[in-house]
Amino acid sequence: MSALDETLLSDGEALAAADTSGVLRALATAGAQVREAVQLSEDAGVARLAEDGRPRAVLVASLGGSSVVADVLTALAGRSCPVPVVARRGGPLPSWVGPLDLVVAVSMSGRAPGPLALAVEAARRGARVVTVGAEGSPLAAIGSRPGNVHVPPARGVRAAGAGERSSRVALWALLTPVLLAAHALDLVRTPPEVLTAVADRLDDESDRCKPSSEAFVNPAKVLALELAQTVPVVLADGDLMAAAARRAGSMLARTARVPAVTGSLPDDASEVVATFGGPFAATSEDLFADPFLDAPVAPRLRLLLLRDAPESLADADRVLVEAVSRTAEDAGVRVSDVVADPGTELARLAQVLQRTDFASTYLALASGIDPATSPHVADLKDRLG
Repeated sequence: MSALDETLLSDGEALAAADTSGVLRALATAGAQVREAVQLSEDAGVARLAEDGRPRAVLVASLGGSSVVADVLTALAGRSCPVPVVARRGGPLPSWVGPLDLVVAVSMSGRAPGPLALAVEAARRGARVVTVGAEGSPLAAIGSRPGNVHVPPARGVRAAGAGERSSRVALWALLTPVLLAAHALDLVRTPPEVLTAVADRLDDESDRCKPSSEAFVNPAKVLALELAQTVPVVLADGDLMAAAARRAGSMLARTARVPAVTGSLPDDASEVVATFGGPFAATSEDLFADPFLDAPVAPRLRLLLLRDAPESLADADRVLVEAVSRTAEDAGVRVSDVVADPGTELARLAQVLQRTDFASTYLALASGIDPATSPHVADLKDRLG
């Protein structure tokens, strides 16, 4: 990775000029995406899903930039959800899916092969189908059939294009209709008033992370500086923040080109702590080393803890988080924290998602990387035809 241009992060105008694809501007529309998506969902008749009763199971098909939709719904549904909620990226539709089930297919373009194929097969088997994607697309055609529901993305993000690039910055335009559908079926508690509060939280976080704010007071810029030239290990403190950890890992890879390991507590504690004794862990450095004659310093681990609001964690979970953090510090591994403010589960999750999205974008821009496009991803798509 190229050296980080720290001065760029303190110059709002220079950041805007460097962000030729408008990723920062698109991320800042997250609250507006929620509000418009609520209206679009109401217009599409999402509430009528309740008329046919609760499904036996729900399968969510999403991939690429929209894959976090399934992660968030699964996290919010939790272990107390009255029906199974299953995520599927692609492949054949499970044999158990039938007329008693609901399939939710999400694709910004409405043409992603995985979600589209799953929606087509689900409709053929008589399952109810909810689709979120571009109007006039093959996916919209499935969702527009009698008994199904289709919701188009918010207009504010449609102009960004129909590919994976735009789906990464259109998270809330894609996620909100799915949450309203799940609420109509009494699987999660995300009514319009909760989503309005989430939109306000997203606006507040966007304001804190705006490009014009100084780097030392902007939490996303601070995080970007901390993650620069490191190998991030992103660790969530529980099931809710696990969705944010996976999203952070994806955004760091696709936006900032930084490979990141992700995990969640308690299951991944041992695996993460074990890396503190490996080749990327911090070691004592020679203060008199010559940067021109000696070998460059290898990137070091950075533990990024994504933490729920303290009062939302059980005592045992808090103890585990603190133990992992202290173990990292004792091993010389530096630790960064993103801690959610109090609020509903979705508001807390939204705040952490928004901050790490901004941080990944700032890290890309300050490294001289276009956060919207990757020539290597384009090459791969060309090779696959």
